[in-house]
Amino acid sequence: MSRSIRHRDIPGGSVEQLPDQLHPILRRVYAAREVTAAEIDPSLSKLIPISRFSAAQIAAQRLVTAREKGERIVVIGDFDADGATASALAVSTLRGLGFEQVEFLVPDRFLFGYGLSPAIAEQAASLAPDLLMTVDNGVSSIEGVARANELGMRVIVTDHHLPGRERPAADVMVNPNLPEDDFPSKCLAGVGVVFYVMAALARELGQRGMVDAGAANKLVASGLDLVALGTVADLVPLDYNNRVLVAEGLRRIRAGRCRPGLQALFRAAARDPLQARSADLGFGIAPRLNAAGRLDDMSVGINCLLADSLSAAQPLAVQLDQLNQERRDLQVRMEGEARAHLAAAQAQVAREHADAYCLFDPAWHEGVVGLVANRIKDQANRPVVAFAQSDEPGFLKGSARSVSGVHIRDAIDAVAAREPGLVVRFGGHAMAAGLTLREADLDRFRDALRAELAAHRDVLEQPNVIWSDGELAESDWGLDLARDLAAAGPWGQGFPEPQFDSALEVVESRVLKEKHLKMTVRHLEGGAPIDAIAFNQPELPPGDKLRFVYRLEVNRYRGLEQPQLVVEHMQVDA
Repeated sequence: MSRSIRHRDIPGGSVEQLPDQLHPILRRVYAAREVTAAEIDPSLSKLIPISRFSAAQIAAQRLVTAREKGERIVVIGDFDADGATASALAVSTLRGLGFEQVEFLVPDRFLFGYGLSPAIAEQAASLAPDLLMTVDNGVSSIEGVARANELGMRVIVTDHHLPGRERPAADVMVNPNLPEDDFPSKCLAGVGVVFYVMAALARELGQRGMVDAGAANKLVASGLDLVALGTVADLVPLDYNNRVLVAEGLRRIRAGRCRPGLQALFRAAARDPLQARSADLGFGIAPRLNAAGRLDDMSVGINCLLADSLSAAQPLAVQLDQLNQERRDLQVRMEGEARAHLAAAQAQVAREHADAYCLFDPAWHEGVVGLVANRIKDQANRPVVAFAQSDEPGFLKGSARSVSGVHIRDAIDAVAAREPGLVVRFGGHAMAAGLTLREADLDRFRDALRAELAAHRDVLEQPNVIWSDGELAESDWGLDLARDLAAAGPWGQGFPEPQFDSALEVVESRVLKEKHLKMTVRHLEGGAPIDAIAFNQPELPPGDKLRFVYRLEVNRYRGLEQPQLVVEHMQVDA
């Protein structure tokens, strides 16, 4: 498919403000992302101070009271990787800080759905807690918090999702996205919010002489491996504060100081933790952790992260790996069916504007529809909502994925406000959301969402752009630049890994494992060739001349390092 390849804009004078000792290409990359000289080093000392997050300090004081009274605490988690890492971080840190009665509870997504619902409050009550602490959920749990209070439990909400018009009656609400909160970084993942609460708690306990301050700080810092994983997995924008958190977590992993559960997951993913990058977390570890929440029970994932030895973590990591393979097989089948639904929908609206697609198949698995929606969104270049049947008869559960410039959670909110009762439940972010509908209302919702997104038609009709950091000369294809680019991250959502474009000739090509294209390529004007790989691509004949969009990476094989192009896109030049 031909796409519009555009070079990122570089603000005037921004390159000159960056240090001269940086590789010129890296200076160009940083300038295009508006990185200042002060933001090049994402060291932990640059983290926004705990004192700036006042709600975290209030939660810490409430937790100190719970410790003094010997209260029993139940952490209410979520069934994705952010929720799992946040749960494991809260439980392990609280226990390490001397809290003697700490348990966790994760809703079964197929029975209870997301968050602290009234049913989960009732299930939690069977554990006889004094205090519930939500992680990565709770900001929309109006009825669930009310039910917890009725049952005699107090609630601390820690969340990062956008609040609605009404808020739950929790004792404390910790969320950087509350309108009145002046914490500078609004992009924290759920696990990032928990990290700040635990850091504030450790400081409060240390100041009161209830724990050794130095040991408490080391305990909190040891959780940064989980913070890095959850932050990358949740696809929150990597603003500077999040890059600090992820960079420090990756440093700990590469230094061999990550917890046994993560070591076991790296082994299951056949990835080397001593060479860990954000891509390893996002594409190797997170899918295995998420598979538990999608197909089974996220308690498996949380217990893996809480394991105190590699021998205890290993069988859980193997189980997660097997679940991930099941998820892959299921996803392949569902994506094929979704493409057929998409083709039918496109044919039906060929004479109209299709500003969004709502797809449904009675056989789809609700734990995988989000992944399917994401793939079809990429194909259609439109927001997509994929629905599966709920365990609750007569209802559908949907997962929405959006394109740049269209805030899908706000769009669903607008639909819900304009047509009360149409959307039973919803929540999410700019690029992803979840919702529940009555099955009979699917067509009505489809029409309402399209009507809402018609206001964004100028954005939706923009060409399908792939962004490049410019062309690279043959002299730039070196190991030094490849290493510099790898070290310059962490790269991720909102801070994209550098990719470049060049017109190249295929010198040789062969297919590996029946699906990956291994090549050598060179510039059209000649020069030395370089190895390249394109995943899930058919063979190209030698002599083909194409425009390649690629990343320059270090290929490590049998102890040797060589530069390699990882091809993201290729097409005939216009």
